Amino acid sequence: MAVSVDAVADYFILRVDPEAGDHITHLKLQKLVYYAQAWHLAMFGKPLFKHKIEAWLHGPVCRPVYERFRHLSWNPIPLDEVKSSAPTLDHDTNNFLDEVWDVYGQYSAKKLEEMTHEEAPWQEARKGVSRGSPSQNLINEDAMRSYYGSRMVARKRIKEK
Repeated sequence: MAVSVDAVADYFILRVDPEAGDHITHLKLQKLVYYAQAWHLAMFGKPLFKHKIEAWLHGPVCRPVYERFRHLSWNPIPLDEVKSSAPTLDHDTNNFLDEVWDVYGQYSAKKLEEMTHEEAPWQEARKGVSRGSPSQNLINEDAMRSYYGSRMVARKRIKEK
């Protein structure tokens, strides 16, 4: 069963340690939500959450997450933005999101944006859209499943050698 995209967003917001000077912006959150969806498709063959992801100018965007945090613009997301009513994630989903965070949470928002721009699913969704132009084209879930699935297989082969 798919989880709430708000619960996924809240998970990533809560991983940040503001007392250590860490923060998360809307831009970074969008990329983490995207990578969670993409890797879930690759690893489990089904979406983590029901919402589609669009190929915007600054990378993948899940519109409900955008609408929720748009008022913050480029500012860090404060912890009081976490929804107290967000459902608790099960153990397996928490472990999966821990893995996504461990790999991608270390990167800046701009680095994550650059990474998504270099990857086929975002590029394919932006075909025919001129550089610097807005787009609401959907990133195809099959493209995400295939692209990240091939990266998973390649990583496994490297480990076997």
